[in-house]
Amino acid sequence: MSFGSFDSGGMTQPMAEINTTPLVDVMLVLLVIFIITAPLFHQAVPVDLPKVDSTKLDDKPRVVAVAIDGEGDVYVDSERIDRNEVHALEARFESLVAAGGEPELHLRADRGTRYERVTEVLAAAQKAGLVKIAFVTEKK
Repeated sequence: MSFGSFDSGGMTQPMAEINTTPLVDVMLVLLVIFIITAPLFHQAVPVDLPKVDSTKLDDKPRVVAVAIDGEGDVYVDSERIDRNEVHALEARFESLVAAGGEPELHLRADRGTRYERVTEVLAAAQKAGLVKIAFVTEKK
């Protein structure tokens, strides 16, 4: 850092360095101010909320177990549905939806089941309004 002199006898050149110390001092002061005042902004409007004793609702959804065996037979809650009657399966799903709530469909399909049969069951569930569908598997 060079300091200029008041002698004009020598060659005068402009000072090439900027003194950044005052700038750093100001920035540190602003940083400290923001650190101190930031927690004060989190104070919201004080509201005295009512205190009530209540029990937690254990609302477990109704589970509809659907199983498809290797031959393509469909069982809804252990009740066999005729393979050729697609409308019977749709009607059964519609009655479950009409009973109230949003039942969950847990689908178990045999490894040898044709993909076409699984999609037929899923399409019937979708037409009836079942939207929560889970595929049940086993660990290896």
